[in-house]
Amino acid sequence: MDRELREAGEAIRRKVLGDEYVDRAMGQADAFSAPFQDVVNEYCWGLAWTDTALAPAQRSLLNLGMLAALGRMHEFRTHFRGALRNGLSHDELRAALIQITVYCGIPAGVEVFRIAREVLSETSEAGGEGVE
Repeated sequence: MDRELREAGEAIRRKVLGDEYVDRAMGQADAFSAPFQDVVNEYCWGLAWTDTALAPAQRSLLNLGMLAALGRMHEFRTHFRGALRNGLSHDELRAALIQITVYCGIPAGVEVFRIAREVLSETSEAGGEGVE
């Protein structure tokens, strides 16, 4: 493994998802699953997210579309929070979710809007950017 890439990946993962999320994910890793966390940090976050050709907000939008299309709603929730941390506005997120609805279907749209509403409500209650 490339230690520098793994460390850079962990840093951007913390910036997008937050220290609490990353600490929990890495802290729950055991001898069996710890190498998976290294792969996530090095390849997912290090290789893909540290490439400066796309801005973090653009990467967030891509992730939301792909995760919705794949039906990975647990990860969608995580990356919706990350999209907010990456500075996407409610208008941008709403437009992305409508496009997801058109291309992935109404059931996917129902689910992504439900998740978005929950996350926006949670962030509003926590004093962050909330429901407009």
